[in-house]
Formats: sequence, structure tokens, C-alpha cells
Amino acid sequence: MRLTTLAGASLLLLAGCASTGPTQAPLQAATQADASPRAKNVIFFLGDGMGINTLTAARIYAVGEEGELTIDTLPESAFVKTFSNDAQVTDSAASMSAYMTGVKQNNGVISMSSDTRSIAPAADANGNKQVSRCTDGQTSNGRPVPTLAELAKARGMAAGVVTTTSVTDATPAATYAHACHRKVESDIAASLVPGGAGFNAALGANGLDLVFGGGAQFFAPVAQGGKRADGRNLVEELQAKGWRYAADTQQMQALAATAQPVIGLFAQNHFSYEAARDAARQPALADMTAKAIDILSRNQNGFFLMVEGGLIDHALHATLAKRALQETASYNAALKVAIEKMRAIDPGLKNTLIVATADHDHTLLINGYSPRTGKTTPTNPGVLGLVRSLPDGKVRLDKDGAPFTILGFGTGEHRVQGSRKGVQLTDEIAAGDDYHQEAVVRTRTGAETHGGADVYLGAIGANAELFRGTIDNTRVFSLIKTAAGL
Repeated sequence: MRLTTLAGASLLLLAGCASTGPTQAPLQAATQADASPRAKNVIFFLGDGMGINTLTAARIYAVGEEGELTIDTLPESAFVKTFSNDAQVTDSAASMSAYMTGVKQNNGVISMSSDTRSIAPAADANGNKQVSRCTDGQTSNGRPVPTLAELAKARGMAAGVVTTTSVTDATPAATYAHACHRKVESDIAASLVPGGAGFNAALGANGLDLVFGGGAQFFAPVAQGGKRADGRNLVEELQAKGWRYAADTQQMQALAATAQPVIGLFAQNHFSYEAARDAARQPALADMTAKAIDILSRNQNGFFLMVEGGLIDHALHATLAKRALQETASYNAALKVAIEKMRAIDPGLKNTLIVATADHDHTLLINGYSPRTGKTTPTNPGVLGLVRSLPDGKVRLDKDGAPFTILGFGTGEHRVQGSRKGVQLTDEIAAGDDYHQEAVVRTRTGAETHGGADVYLGAIGANAELFRGTIDNTRVFSLIKTAAGL
């Protein structure tokens, strides 16, 4: 049943909602025959850079052409437009901020009003570019706008963030912080510390309830190996406020499921790629997600949780397709665990909404007319291999008489100059862990670009029927807000 009554009644209140303070907008009354209960729990999954081609290639890589990833099984779906306020192709800051606030942002901006200019920070005394230049003290530069996490906290819900990047990186930051530029990560970290200088008071007196990821360097002073020029040790400050701290997988797994807030910082900056991750030091995304649900679900008023598979984006920028597909599989495993755990807590997901999507596309390409490959195994390169011909399966050659791979990129660092005639390429080379697929347009190392195509969104649970058609990323905010009655 489509929730037309719920959506129609509630969305009348939502115009301009993100430009006000974090006040509660009550869910409009609808006949019980037409409306499902509000989503008491909301889990928002974000695959950073997980465009349609990446998702398709990851499916073939992990389970073959006829297989299904967990995200493929979600009963409701939509396509999401991702352009930012000032750019046809968004960055992660602007796109995630649109999801979290319902406001179009300029590229680089973290959860601010649409008139906020993105101004890169200046260098501090240690040479780290961490000094905010958002305002000169006289001229204002936009204003913060409320995020879903802030609205949830105002409602008495628990709220948490889980990521495989630094917890101060653009995507997680947009959940709980406000800044004119995504790189002021020392300030973003400070916004998490209740009562401290720079704390984001819109998160309530006690702040977030859970933070898992990397980025320890932005919580420690330079003298202790960090990047903070102000001498503050934010972990110690959080512990003084009653927060628990975990620094490795064992410490995270030992955390009791209590209401006491917790921060887990498992890397100085970002995590290692999934296939190269030190499991003793850095927990899997699925394990962090499971622990987060155990802890946050203790709140009787429900919870909001953001889970990011952030290294999909990193691998794609580096044109490391195999790493990107492995990271997408890791994201999918975390989604599977979340659904299973929430079904145990909330049978039928009657009070839980789970949304899974991406913030933007990349330029990954699926080339040629190759025969079906099936999933990748140690003896089968699968979608990572060379393009072959039908029906004989012989290696297909380009105009220069050279082989080419099924996966490639529109932009990237590996571009053959001139003729490809002398290219020596095999399945074994192409399926290597750190093989950089060829690109049409050459960029500097690691600088493959985002793409501007729409991204996929899947939803399951309470009021998931609201998600359908082709919608703007700002609309996703409104629909989650409506579904949860925030």
C-alpha cells in the first residue's frame, strides 16, 4: 500500500523545514488505514561513490550475473539525482549534506545553507591546513541547517555514525557537523565533544551516542602524533565526559550494550582497503554496524544510524576496480547484517526504516560484448578480466590489435599514450589486486573524477513505500523525516 495520505499530509509541513532550527515537526495525523507507524529506528547506508556501474560490476564480481546482492533485494527503490548547488557533478560533502539536511550545498560545504561559500582552510603553525577561513569575523558566510541526526537527538532518539574513513571526513561530518569547507577536520572533530570549544550544541547536551571509524589524528595534539594545533586531546575530553573509548577490534567487541556513549577510532586517518585490513586493529564494517545496533537499540525512543562504506570512493579515485568491488561487497555485508539484526529486534521491520544508497557516481565503465563471466574466483578473473568474443571466447582486440579489459574508466591515471599496439595484457594482470584500469582521459595519480549520473536507492521497512521514482537527493531527507515523524 502506498503511503499517499501520510506523504501528502506530512510534506505540506516540510517546505523550508531545513532552513529553520532543529525543531520537531510532528507527523501529521492520517487515518490508520492509510498510514504505517512512524519509523522508530532509521539506518541510512551510504556507499560513497557507488554508482550503478560499480554496483553492477560488484554483483558480477561477488555472485555472478544472475546473483543478488542484499541491496538488490530491498523491496522499494528509486533513482536519485545528485547535482549540487553549484556543480553538475557533486562532491561527497555537498551530496551527503543534501541527504542529511534537505538543502542543496555548494561543493565542499558541510551541512550549511545554500548561500555558504566553500573556502579552503589556511595552514596552521605546523603547516597543516586546518585553520578555518569561513568568516573574517565581520562578514557572515551562511548558517548551519539541521541534520537528521540533530532532529533525532531533539526527539530523544540515540544517534550514531559508522564509517571506514576518518570520522571527520566529508560524509560522516555532514551527519553531525557544520562547516564552510570539508577540510577543517580539527574543527569537525571538536564539534563532537560535549561542552568543549566548538561543540555542536544542536546535538543536545550529551552529543552523539556512538562514533566508529578512523581519524584519530584529528583528536590528538601535534605533540602526541596528531594534527591538532590547539593542544587538545579530544579523546581524553570525551572520556572525562563519560564516553567509552575503543582503539582496536577486541576493545570494540568487548563494549557492553549500554547507553553510555562510545567512540572507536581504529586508524590514524582512513582504514586500509578491506582485503588488506589488519583485522586485529581495524574491525570490519559489518562488525562495527552490528555493535552499533546493539548499543543504539538500547534507547527506548529508537535511534538514527549512518553507516558509510567510504573506501569504495577511494578505490575508484585510484582506478583500482578490484579494490572498489571488494569494498562494495563489504558494504553489502554490513547491510545484510543490519537487516538481520533489526528483524530480530523488530520482527517484520514494522518500526524500522533502512535506506541504502550512494552519494554520487564515478566514471567506471563496463566495456565490450564479453561472454558472461560468472563471479570472480582464484581461478576465474570474472568481470575483472579481458573482453572476449562470442561465441568462441577468444580475446577481443581493439583497432590497434591489443586486448582490453571489461572494466575501464572515463578518467584516471593509466592512459596509454598513442597506439595501444604494444600493450601486453593478460587476465592475470588485469585481475591483480592493484591493477589500475585504463582510462579514456588521463588525470594525475589518484585523481579519477566523480561522475554525474543518477544513483540507486533501495529501502525496506516502515514507510519504505515513500521511496519511488526519480527523486532529488534533498527529497531523500524529506522522505526520511516524514517516515520517522521527525
